[in-house]
Amino acid sequence: MKRLHYFTGLIITVFVGLHLFNHFVSIFGAEAHIHLMNKLRFIYRNIIVETILLIAVIIQIITGLNLFFSKRKIVKGFYEKMQVWTGLYLAFFLIMHISAVLVGRYILNLDTNFYFGAAGLNTFPMNLFFIPYYGLAVISFFGHAAAIHYHKMKKKLFGLTVEQQSKIILINGFIATLIIFYGLTNGFSGIEIPKEFNIMIGK
Repeated sequence: MKRLHYFTGLIITVFVGLHLFNHFVSIFGAEAHIHLMNKLRFIYRNIIVETILLIAVIIQIITGLNLFFSKRKIVKGFYEKMQVWTGLYLAFFLIMHISAVLVGRYILNLDTNFYFGAAGLNTFPMNLFFIPYYGLAVISFFGHAAAIHYHKMKKKLFGLTVEQQSKIILINGFIATLIIFYGLTNGFSGIEIPKEFNIMIGK
């Protein structure tokens, strides 16, 4: 189960890396974000890659929850606990986020682009939910990676201990969260959401 969880995690990590990079580009505006997204979709939005991703996500959630319930009472130390609890949140987020995207695409007939994700972040009081919802997802992703790195890495890198390396990964998660929020909210000043996405914010 651990190996299956690990290898499906690697598949998902490649996609998440591309996805987060796409969000970083939003600091240059919605058009830049959508332009890059359309190019990246050529890679991952096809029947073969998308099927592999969905299967990997399902396996990741099932194995992750099994590992959580078997380990939550016996884990010790900061990184072990962080790996277990960030894993639980990521399982919750994957279920919610992928369900939302599929509903948006196939039921609401929306293009799940920049505005699909930004709608909730730029609308009060919806953002009271979406800010921690998305923020914890990014931080949990980096936190999970930091914990795995702590357990897998056995030597110093650039003169840094394994613990220092893991801390840098975790700190990068907080920085990445701020950059993404900055881009998705137009420098925290807010973005005007197109009318077709009003259904996402209850209008």
